[in-house]
Amino acid sequence: MTTTDGPVLLSEDRNGVRTLALNRPRRKNAINPELWIALRDALHAAGRERSVRALVLTGSGGSFCSGADISVPDDIHPNYKLQRLTDVALALHELAIPTIAKVTGVAVGAGWNLALGCDFVVATPESRFCQIFSKRGLSIDLGGSWLLPKLVGLQQAKRLALLAETIDAEEAYVLNLVTWVVSGTEIDSFVDDLADRLAAGPPIALAHTKALLNEGADSTLRDALANEARAQVGNFATADAAAAYAAFAERREPSFTGRWALSKSEEAE
Repeated sequence: MTTTDGPVLLSEDRNGVRTLALNRPRRKNAINPELWIALRDALHAAGRERSVRALVLTGSGGSFCSGADISVPDDIHPNYKLQRLTDVALALHELAIPTIAKVTGVAVGAGWNLALGCDFVVATPESRFCQIFSKRGLSIDLGGSWLLPKLVGLQQAKRLALLAETIDAEEAYVLNLVTWVVSGTEIDSFVDDLADRLAAGPPIALAHTKALLNEGADSTLRDALANEARAQVGNFATADAAAAYAAFAERREPSFTGRWALSKSEEAE
């Protein structure tokens, strides 16, 4: 799956952090069928590999993603086309490790919703965002109808989706659609540091917390408390909880592995 710019998706690993870069810079990283499939497969692979502790999603050539590439001929049934988007949205949402969208340039349509599907969004002041669908005669997709109301409320979600206004990073930050706005000269080091901090965290506990927060908004308090209790039992069964207590007592930073700590004899009791 390559273009004249090379592979449509670049992957790089560093200290437990995997960076995936959409790589169609001549199209501002618009996602064609090959890139949808490559992105889905890469997200699934990141979830399977225990050495990967955090994921950064970004774009090549100064842009994040200009959305789905509607200029590419694709004669399969629309149901199959949309299944590619569904597969990517679910793979990203269900990924147990923390995810960061590093946004430079534009994040438009499905490209913006791809960023919003990450746990954190870091943008530069020059970044621009648009739910462009209505200007293309289309309705919102890639999970935007679920993500936007949760993040900004129903009225602002309708404003962004129905009017398809372009907003800058500062307004996106005010609307809680961007977590941090960082200068273009500092964004690489900022994201590297953030990803390193997440990768150093307790992997099982972070996975539980991420799932609990994702599911909590649609749960009753009683269900949320029950889910939290089940997750906490799993955390206590790892070596990380004991490591954290020991590090606290010794006034040092803990080292987390996510290792299962119960012996076979303890499991049998």
